[in-house]
Amino acid sequence: MNRDPRIDAYIAKAAPFAQPILTHVRARVRAVAPEAEETVKWSMPSFTIDGKILCGMAAFKAHATVGFWRGQEMGLDPSHEAMGQLGRLTSIDDLPPDEELDGLIRKGVELAHTAPAPRKTKHEPKPPPEMHPDFAKALAAAPNSKAVLDSFPPSAQRDYLEWISEAKQDATRQKRIDTAIEWLAEGKRRHWKYQNC
Repeated sequence: MNRDPRIDAYIAKAAPFAQPILTHVRARVRAVAPEAEETVKWSMPSFTIDGKILCGMAAFKAHATVGFWRGQEMGLDPSHEAMGQLGRLTSIDDLPPDEELDGLIRKGVELAHTAPAPRKTKHEPKPPPEMHPDFAKALAAAPNSKAVLDSFPPSAQRDYLEWISEAKQDATRQKRIDTAIEWLAEGKRRHWKYQNC
């Protein structure tokens, strides 16, 4: 197994109570699944098999978590998922015994070598929101802005339409319409400020 220095750094920065938990889980994964690769996913230490996530771990201010990517298929309690399937870990004693933890890792490896469970069927897309009449009127007077809005994908159009229709006061709505017309004239999406962050 490779040793990812980012995980060394993550453990070193973790709260003192969490360091032995993370170190122990890492050691068990390395012992049971030497073919696993260490990496960082979503800023948290993770382990993969053939590019598929096996499990991950994280440390917070008052607890640590361990989560198996296919934990539900492993029979782990889904009610714990917000805290990782092993629950809220505040000391190494909160981890299951090594024999049990090793068994979970083996089961996760086995599942990682198989095709993932079928994904749930996608829901029908939401119908487009209604365009507020005042916005429609403003767009009619600004054909360039309307053309830009029409060129956007449905999700980007929805961002503008919902933003305007959610305004509770007429003055707020009008201010949003004026801003939308200006941004659209510049080719900007509703959340353009965050696109390059």
